[in-house]
Amino acid sequence: MGVRGVRADVPVVETSGHGELPVGALGYLQRTIVALLRPAPEPVLGVRIRLTRLPDPAVTHPMVAQANVDLGGRLLRVQVTAGTAAEAADLLAARLRRRLEQAHTDRYRHSRGEGRDAPGTQQGPGARVSRRKSYRLATCSVDEALAEMEGCDYDFHLFTEAGSGQDSVLYRDVAGPRLAQLHPQPDQVAPHTATVSISGHPAPPLTTEQAIDRLGLSGLPFLFYRDEDSHRGHLLYRRYDGRYGVIAPAG
Repeated sequence: MGVRGVRADVPVVETSGHGELPVGALGYLQRTIVALLRPAPEPVLGVRIRLTRLPDPAVTHPMVAQANVDLGGRLLRVQVTAGTAAEAADLLAARLRRRLEQAHTDRYRHSRGEGRDAPGTQQGPGARVSRRKSYRLATCSVDEALAEMEGCDYDFHLFTEAGSGQDSVLYRDVAGPRLAQLHPQPDQVAPHTATVSISGHPAPPLTTEQAIDRLGLSGLPFLFYRDEDSHRGHLLYRRYDGRYGVIAPAG
């Protein structure tokens, strides 16, 4: 990742802790993240850091660390779980470093005119959807979907859950991985070893424009919804350029 010089003025907008945390844990987390961001290749406009210790003694990785970074107007969000606060801070820094490197690569490719969306892909008023992806969803278990999500460092993963046959999305929540389904069938979900919570709320039936309006009001990074035309699960997400992308099943 290219470096334009050290910036000592990285703003930490919010550093918060929840649960029983070791003495000095928040300070170490903040110093680790700020040190990583000082040589960032673009201005860091804001940072929100959070460290949570989950109260359930049965959870093997009770520490949850999150960082939300405004990098030159692009929002980067990373989250990790770990056994200790120090490990969580180190893992969060490593994951954020990869995101920064990817953001720098994307910016470089964009400046060279590479990787731009093909003409005609923008849809709706103001062309707010700038990228659409359509592919045949993999049919797999929650464990397999989680491995794919973690291996590729995704915030979410759209797939067909093997047991229920439902269009589903697995994503990172503050308490750990969470599964949302088109029509929730928790009792039909295939056996898995990962600790994953399952939402009981069905995906709302929406058009793309309605989904954009709802996502804009929520402030969340993505929205899983049932497309009114195809009746399949679609995923609307925020892009670094302020517009939106849509992931949809093919076939």
